[in-house]
Amino acid sequence: MTDNYRGSGDADSTQQHPTQGFPGQGYQGQGFQGSAYPPPPSYGPTVPVGGTAAATAHRRARRPVALLAAVAIAAAVVGGGTAALVGNYTGGGTDSIGTTVSGTTVSQSSAGTVAGVAQAVSPAIVEINATSTSGEATGSGVIITSDGEIVTNNHVIAGASSIKVQLSTGKTYTAQVVGTDADKDLALIKLEGASGLKTATLGNSDQVKVGDQVVAIGSPEGLTGTVTSGIISALNRDVTVAKDQDQGQQQQPQRGGGNWPFEFGGQQFNGDTGSSKTTYKALQTDASLNPGNSGGALINMNGEIIGINSAMYAPSSASATGGSDAGSVGLGFAIPVNTVKSDLSALRSGGTD
Repeated sequence: MTDNYRGSGDADSTQQHPTQGFPGQGYQGQGFQGSAYPPPPSYGPTVPVGGTAAATAHRRARRPVALLAAVAIAAAVVGGGTAALVGNYTGGGTDSIGTTVSGTTVSQSSAGTVAGVAQAVSPAIVEINATSTSGEATGSGVIITSDGEIVTNNHVIAGASSIKVQLSTGKTYTAQVVGTDADKDLALIKLEGASGLKTATLGNSDQVKVGDQVVAIGSPEGLTGTVTSGIISALNRDVTVAKDQDQGQQQQPQRGGGNWPFEFGGQQFNGDTGSSKTTYKALQTDASLNPGNSGGALINMNGEIIGINSAMYAPSSASATGGSDAGSVGLGFAIPVNTVKSDLSALRSGGTD
């Protein structure tokens, strides 16, 4: 921002002496010629000393300088605030987790809006179709490297004989499993022949607070790139999920991957988790999640991934026809992204069973 300031009573002096740097320093033509106050040279920093008229002229000369100094201070304050905002909205700062993955975040002009988050992050969210002897499961995933590394849930790809991944552009790739961690319900897959992909930024889930606004992006029921929003409802929920692939994929083809069974508070939801199970701390959200959202992203309003969606509560079980007569009721759970980041090295090395 550039502003020009001039003293209100200095126009005549400036016009008569354009070579002088500060308005009000000139005395020629102002009634002082031949008086006891000789005019100062038109160069140099000579300061008039003496009578009232000279003192008044000197005070007038200093006003623009003082005003410009005040404006400079104000500009510094505003500039500092702008820099702080830019740092907040672009995810600047120190991450306490060892692994950092940087990618697309929300532009400053769109920060804090669901539309801004959706526009920035949707290209980094994919639909995953995994085929196994149990049938076909549809889930979601998050691109973390430009050559096609994708984080998803283990239960989305467990036991898969083939994996197809569709980008937000509609382009389809074949993917291979790099590593899995059934205890954390995480998996890392890699696209074949991919390059130049848009990636997501992994944030810091330790900074998440109850009431924070969030956005979920995934492929519920195979509807690629679906965006929903809500808040963080609770932290550190103990969620228990099945490790057995047959439980996860329910022994029959399910376009949305079925209602993934889980346990919470000693109760079972969406079916039996079986004898092989694991428990992890989860973020709870009321952002709408449905079958197929598993492995997708839970995102803060800066466009940073703070969780991997992994479980949702469906209030009614599957009917005799194999369908479900109820969807999300605002009880969803996500694996904190710091768990993902701490596990990435192990996943890249093949992970664990």
